[in-house]
Amino acid sequence: MSSVLQTDERSAKDINDKGFDGNQRAELYAQLKQREHVWWQARQKLTLLKERQMFWFGDNSFMMWLLWQLVSYVVVAMVLMLLIKLLDISLPLWQYIGLFAIQTLIFIGMLYSKSRFANHLQSKINQVDILREELLNEMTILAADSLYRDVHAKAPISLRQIYEYYDGEFRLASLQRLLQEEVQAGRLILGQQLKAETLPLELADDELKENASEIIYKSVL
Repeated sequence: MSSVLQTDERSAKDINDKGFDGNQRAELYAQLKQREHVWWQARQKLTLLKERQMFWFGDNSFMMWLLWQLVSYVVVAMVLMLLIKLLDISLPLWQYIGLFAIQTLIFIGMLYSKSRFANHLQSKINQVDILREELLNEMTILAADSLYRDVHAKAPISLRQIYEYYDGEFRLASLQRLLQEEVQAGRLILGQQLKAETLPLELADDELKENASEIIYKSVL
């Protein structure tokens, strides 16, 4: 997990509060953009894993497992009938019974190991969630000497203007998430409550595109 954060650039923890020249600011924004890209991927992966967890291990997961087992019976039967027809062979009844008995035993074994599968998936979710938080923390550190300074200097400013100022290199949802840290810290005032805060990032980005011009950030510094 930590290998994802390893780059040839300076760590976000090495950034200080001193002034920066043009090259240093460009480096800060390059690092912020790189972290934002990996953070977005981690967030998408986390959403996918949680959806998979809900599908296979949710409240109705047992019925879902039974349904897939029934589907597997049908698929195996169809494939077997097709092979028999193509090869022009016949199988005794005990072989049919044996095949489906083996398939049933495999299903029982999978059910028996269900909790182990669930724990493995939960472990992956925890790892990705930790990675996401680490990346967000690094993004916040980098933004303190780049994005936040620009926003405070140009406030009041809308989310749309911030997005266009950076030539669309950062997603609206990512900008909103970073700026939310400043809002929670009391250094920015948000002129509109965001419904997108409670939406998944992919949906939030679409939601923000419609309202980005109306979301105004005001600085209290």
